[in-house]
Amino acid sequence: MRLAGLLALAAVLVLAAAAPAAAHTVSAGADLRIAQTIAGTELTVVVKSTSRVPGPLRIGIIAYQPVTGLPVALEVRSAEDGRAVTGQAVAAPDPRYAELRVERTGPHVLTLRAGGESSAVPFRVLVERGSGAELLIYGGFFAAGVLLVGGLLTGATARPGRAMALAAGAAAGVTVAVMVIVFEPLVPAGPPDGAAPAVTGPAGGGRPYVQERVETVPARPAAGEEFTLRVDLVDGSTGRPVDDLTAHHEALAHLIVTSQDGSYFRHVHPLRTAPGRLEVRLRADRPGRYLTHTELEREDSGGQLLAAAFDVGGAAAERPEDATGKRPEDATAGRPEDEAGTLPDGARGTPVLRPAVPVAGRPATIELDATGPVRPWLGMTGHLIVRDGDGGFLGHVHELGSAGGRLRFTFSFPAPGRYLAWAQYALADRILTVPFTVEVAAPESLR
Repeated sequence: MRLAGLLALAAVLVLAAAAPAAAHTVSAGADLRIAQTIAGTELTVVVKSTSRVPGPLRIGIIAYQPVTGLPVALEVRSAEDGRAVTGQAVAAPDPRYAELRVERTGPHVLTLRAGGESSAVPFRVLVERGSGAELLIYGGFFAAGVLLVGGLLTGATARPGRAMALAAGAAAGVTVAVMVIVFEPLVPAGPPDGAAPAVTGPAGGGRPYVQERVETVPARPAAGEEFTLRVDLVDGSTGRPVDDLTAHHEALAHLIVTSQDGSYFRHVHPLRTAPGRLEVRLRADRPGRYLTHTELEREDSGGQLLAAAFDVGGAAAERPEDATGKRPEDATAGRPEDEAGTLPDGARGTPVLRPAVPVAGRPATIELDATGPVRPWLGMTGHLIVRDGDGGFLGHVHELGSAGGRLRFTFSFPAPGRYLAWAQYALADRILTVPFTVEVAAPESLR
């Protein structure tokens, strides 16, 4: 009876240990999701986890803005032996996954090509490494079973002393297995196959801050013409290109571009076109000063926010229309929003602030009714981006997970004054942006 109880306890503990664990970082057994602004639209690349190598690697492209079967060419290349496999996926709100075969774990590069643009996304193929504890657990139970059967057979042949010895061995096997089950979760798991080498450095860890150089191609774009915004990332200590970005809220980098007066707003996810280089195509209809804020995170380091600016010259330009009376971008994307990605005035909705006039340094709640069922984008149901008047401050917070179609944010404005704000969320086939302004009062002690 005592042995049966131990076996039952072991079975319960095995089931408990098999429960899945949640994680906020990309690891073995987790999908990798990377947002990309490519071919004039917003996509998220999903690389499904794989359990064995050699084996299949499934890749899908989620469309967050209307596209009509946008084909995306895929290439996965091992960074260690150069072996490459190719395929194609079609961007859609509910994608069908392309299956490519990988031969080894470790660093790879996923190259995407669509609409004349390309992006090379580094990632690692990770597979959970077998645990030595499993050998002890299953070996202990196996040995216990063999010894138990031997003990029963020995007892049946009137050899009680030998039967007791075999029974004791069986109990010892079960005890070892149970002890391993109990204490294994307390032992840190080893790195999966394909993981990056551990970083060694000075006490406190972390890597040097990133510096950025921002330029446009052409150097001074004219209002109304398409241009490339280029961001070069440089290690602040060595001066070498920074090419160790990690997925930060499902993107290698979040780039916020606004005009000085706030009438122009873009939240995009630039393409990695070379080590340490990010690029995205944009168009600005008005001349003037434009501000950029880049959110990123290096491996084994915290997040950073980098600020820069560029100029757009010439007079405000009307973009050409085709024979249907639509602008080229409208014809390809099919968006009802204007070029800034914002809703028309009649469909914006009115954010509700509590208190109605926020006080600097104190949390304020901002609520907004969505115009339809909301789906996650960048891992969240909503994003709130706030900028002060001169662009010296930019804040970015996420929706609090409210039930139903009402979005709710909490934000603490750092100082009194006028702020520009943009709330963003995704519906079934588009990303909506709701711009508004907030007047923030000074605390009573300063009035």
